[in-house]
Amino acid sequence: MGAFRGRPWAGQRQNFGGLIWAIRAASGALEVTCVIAREVDAPPDVKPIEWRLLTNRTVDTLESAAELIDWYRARWDIELLFLVLKEGCRVEALQLSILERLERPLAWFLVVSWRIAKLMRLGRALPDLDAELFLAPEEWQAAYILSEKPLPKEPPCLNTVVRLIAGLGGFIGRKGDGQPGAKTVWLGLQRVTDFAAGLRSSNYTQL
Repeated sequence: MGAFRGRPWAGQRQNFGGLIWAIRAASGALEVTCVIAREVDAPPDVKPIEWRLLTNRTVDTLESAAELIDWYRARWDIELLFLVLKEGCRVEALQLSILERLERPLAWFLVVSWRIAKLMRLGRALPDLDAELFLAPEEWQAAYILSEKPLPKEPPCLNTVVRLIAGLGGFIGRKGDGQPGAKTVWLGLQRVTDFAAGLRSSNYTQL
């Protein structure tokens, strides 16, 4: 289980259990399973995490229960994606009433939202990755120039660049601030993208 509500990941473990109920309705009975996942060996001063998931899927093995738990764990990533899509890309402001006209910008915005969420997540989970695995050279260079930092001779690590990008979006980076959130990353990335386009144009005109 990963980090949860500000608690860093420390190899948390969970026990699984389940109950099967029949829910009666006017249209008939629906059989559902309640999967219960309880944290074990939680720190003494921390309330153990307990999830209760109701599903109409068949859960008769440990593997099927673990699969449902993994789906639920992905909920936060899904919510983050749609947060960026709605508030960062402002997809609802398009107000397009015809599906064919909506599909193309929606496809573009989903890619943008996925990239922002991916940068934020990997900047936290795998901070020492090479930044050029996810950012063009002009992009990480733009982050340094806009932040008035000297350009390194070698590509920097991902977390360093993500924090610089977020700083351009309002992230202060004080000792107790933790890691940047999605909003500061998307605001900073807008500035970086525009500046990187200028760098590319400048390099092109000098050829």
